[in-house]
Amino acid sequence: MLRYFQIYALLFRNSLIREMSFKANFLLWTVVEVLWFLGQVLFIDVLFSHVEYIGDWTRWQVVALVGTHQVVAQIFQAFFYVNLTQIPELVRTGKLDVYLTLPMDSQFAASTKQFGMDNLVNTVIGLCITGFALSKLGIWPTLSQVLLYALCVLLGVVVHFSVMCGLSTLCFWIIRAQGLVYGYFNLFNIGRYPDSVFHGSFKLVFSWLIPVILVANVPTRVLTQFAETPWAGIAQLAFSAALLLGLSRLLWLQGLRRYSSASS
Repeated sequence: MLRYFQIYALLFRNSLIREMSFKANFLLWTVVEVLWFLGQVLFIDVLFSHVEYIGDWTRWQVVALVGTHQVVAQIFQAFFYVNLTQIPELVRTGKLDVYLTLPMDSQFAASTKQFGMDNLVNTVIGLCITGFALSKLGIWPTLSQVLLYALCVLLGVVVHFSVMCGLSTLCFWIIRAQGLVYGYFNLFNIGRYPDSVFHGSFKLVFSWLIPVILVANVPTRVLTQFAETPWAGIAQLAFSAALLLGLSRLLWLQGLRRYSSASS
């Protein structure tokens, strides 16, 4: 594990150098993300000018939810998104050969080669909005709540990584899987809505099979429901993350057996 941390540190350094070579692009994307995020907060303000609650969620709880959704999504995009969307093209062109010859795990190499610095800046903005919402609620989390929140955010990132990696890996069978990958990315926004607005089969699918509802709702409830920690939701999120990560790994190994390299 230490060796992989050292390898990733080098990848991180190279990505940072590349990002800073195009400072204008970095600043532009940061501004775009900030404006989009502020638009979401404005939408919440307009919505709660007509209602007092959405299910059992108050105005500032929903703002904290949107902030947490931003944190999870931006961390995922910073470390994995671009890499996973490129896997189908690597397979189609045979460029995956390069990663198979490296002295490291091929899935690790293919899914971590690039890093987005602008996304980390937007992660900080999400944390600030979440903290501001908590102050409006009069909530000051304990250290254990903050650590549990961080764990749930990490589990949410694992869920996103596992599902998108699994969808990208389908390219070993169907060649072009970009439609599935980008389709899942569009489902991200489901996670910024309170879980109490979903019902029936829709909630079942997106809480268990593709648990995008859990990734932001569970950590937000950890912070805002200080009287009762949502252990059931945390257990469900942890189980889903572990199961999906294992399935994505299995799919990758099975896919490599079908892969025809550029030289074969």
